[in-house]
Amino acid sequence: MARHRYVYGPVPSRRLGRSLGVDLVPLKTCTYDCVYCQLGRTARRTLVRREYAPVDEILREVAGKLSAGPAPDYVTVAGSGEPTLHSRIGDVIRGIQAITKVPVAVLTNGSLLSRPEVRAALAGADLVIPSLDAGDERAFRAVNRPHPRIRFPEMVEGLRTFRVEHRGALWLEVLLVGGITDRRETVAKIAGLAKGIRPDRVQLVTVTRPPGRPGIRAAAPEVMEDLRALFDGPVDVFAGPLAGEPAETAPDDAAADAEILDLLRRRPCTASDVARGLRASALAVGKRLDALRARGAVTVTVRDGHSWFEAAGIPPGSDEGPDRSDGPAET
Repeated sequence: MARHRYVYGPVPSRRLGRSLGVDLVPLKTCTYDCVYCQLGRTARRTLVRREYAPVDEILREVAGKLSAGPAPDYVTVAGSGEPTLHSRIGDVIRGIQAITKVPVAVLTNGSLLSRPEVRAALAGADLVIPSLDAGDERAFRAVNRPHPRIRFPEMVEGLRTFRVEHRGALWLEVLLVGGITDRRETVAKIAGLAKGIRPDRVQLVTVTRPPGRPGIRAAAPEVMEDLRALFDGPVDVFAGPLAGEPAETAPDDAAADAEILDLLRRRPCTASDVARGLRASALAVGKRLDALRARGAVTVTVRDGHSWFEAAGIPPGSDEGPDRSDGPAET
């Protein structure tokens, strides 16, 4: 089976069920360099929007994936960087909606929602999930490490404006890092900002997959449950890896290897994650992962009692070298 360049999964999601991922930008091309990112250091921190991937090819891959198996619960525009950096993300959303009734979700850090053209591009999405991980400028720069030209008040105002304009669903993700942003006074600031944004629901999440930097840890489940009360409206708490057993079907070896590597290039997964996303038996997936490890195609990291698999050599931006942000002349 040929490798997909822009589409991966479906992957199991704690929030979206089985999610077919659509990747619009090169690995770790992002507006942020978050300390908790599972893909490591940002290879290129930028504000430049362009057509990083051809829209026609993206839509062909989506159509092919959808025709090959059971419909996912969502088609999710996300992947290995900030998707709103793709200048034609609106065309991608509309193109997907023209070929399927599966709802389209967009996972974004929200950094570019202060731009009218970005808000307009996301207007047709069925669900948008932006992030708010800090309550003030200092925490924003410490945790999200944004491009130097991004200012926290403008980012927050972009979230508020988008909420007013967007007719679809808006869920606000708040990722808490243990010992850094899980303190009550810190989360109270975030909750105050969230009240002004008025999302349909707030989702408290924490570090589950191995982060690209040492020393970053998850917030404790009991702490997250206690912090839930600070937020208005519906609040979901996701404090651990996805639970549940995958369906029992056996994949073809070559096809399974291609699908597994497509997935692991974008995100670390447990064997159960892979099995659930591919609707394959845990035994069959375990055998394929063992074979891929023997070939040196995947590596494994043990964290909190779980084995996390990722494609060998990924991510290329995980070194602790100099930050390669675009210069001040960019727009």
